[in-house]
Amino acid sequence: MTNTRAPSRIIPRAFPGITPAEVEELISNSKINSYPAGAVLCRENNVEHTFYMILDGEAEVTKVVNNAESHLLKTLSAGDFFGEMALIHNAPRAATVAAKSPLVVLELDKEGFQRVLQRSSSVAMAMVKEISNRLRQNDQMAIEDLRMRAAELAEAYQKLAEQDLARREFLTNVAHELRTPLMAASGYLQILQKGMLSGDNLHEALKTVSRNVEQIVGLVNDILFLQEIELVFPEFQPVDMVELARQVADKYAKKAEERRVRLKVRSERSVPQISGDPKSLERALTALIDNAIKFSPKGGDVEIRFVPRGDFLMVSIEDHGIGISPDTRPHIFDRFYHLEKSGDNLFSGIGIGLAITHQVIKQHRGKLEVESTPERGSTFTMFLPVWGAKK
Repeated sequence: MTNTRAPSRIIPRAFPGITPAEVEELISNSKINSYPAGAVLCRENNVEHTFYMILDGEAEVTKVVNNAESHLLKTLSAGDFFGEMALIHNAPRAATVAAKSPLVVLELDKEGFQRVLQRSSSVAMAMVKEISNRLRQNDQMAIEDLRMRAAELAEAYQKLAEQDLARREFLTNVAHELRTPLMAASGYLQILQKGMLSGDNLHEALKTVSRNVEQIVGLVNDILFLQEIELVFPEFQPVDMVELARQVADKYAKKAEERRVRLKVRSERSVPQISGDPKSLERALTALIDNAIKFSPKGGDVEIRFVPRGDFLMVSIEDHGIGISPDTRPHIFDRFYHLEKSGDNLFSGIGIGLAITHQVIKQHRGKLEVESTPERGSTFTMFLPVWGAKK
């Protein structure tokens, strides 16, 4: 506990060279107060008119950086003083000072402070020196703050530039993916209109037109679905994910066979139903299975597995294909990301399948995780809430 003699010992430490008379002058114009740990003596941006000298205990000086984070500037102890800046030029506090431990301080108001400065040259010189140091520190902090803001602006600009480039590439991919089937369908339709085909040739031409129109419709539906999914909230119902996966696997059996990929649905005897919307979940599964087949090597395996875990069902789609590089992984769920080439392999599509899957799982209050090793394959796992589980 600080006694009444403490100020006479501590004040000379703060103001070297001060005379005993000047010490008494400072004490006579001040008062001694005690504060518990955590008490705030000065608050940043407040206009206050008190000068403090610590007689006992410790205080922390903090400042809000980037309008969010509170940054510790320094820790003050016996003999340190603060608050003189606001008294001199009537400005708001530059930082917040709070008691780190029980604190005893010598407090001097604005009028008493001015009297001491006028009568004590030693205190006045110490104040000028301290103010110069703190102004220098404030300048350094302002410069650092400007640097951080400049870096944030540069990063934001870079992200905008990347997004703009991704959008332009996306539109180019969409144009390309639409142009090819449109030109093919249009060409065959012109020949059909002229009556130039008959028999088997006519049948094959109609199949080609139908296939290309289906490709166009599927592409447009995917784009519209991705745009609308955030606005539409369907009524959830019990969904058998094993049966849904088998339906999607049957639909992709021919594509898997053409690429000599073995598509397998593996499940335990008892797999719980999940809470969801069958149509959007089918789209999510379709995107993952389509990608797994697309990126698998010829003769590779794609496995769909189901593992109950607490209130969730884990649905995993594993392939042994090209994998995903660490640099690419943060972008695979972006709406405009598309992998066009890996090695000598070119990949078609516009790259919104994973974005659709990610949004569907988010809408189902689930989670989508990916594990991948370049050249060894990838595993995408959906965590979907079980029907009847607590929300």
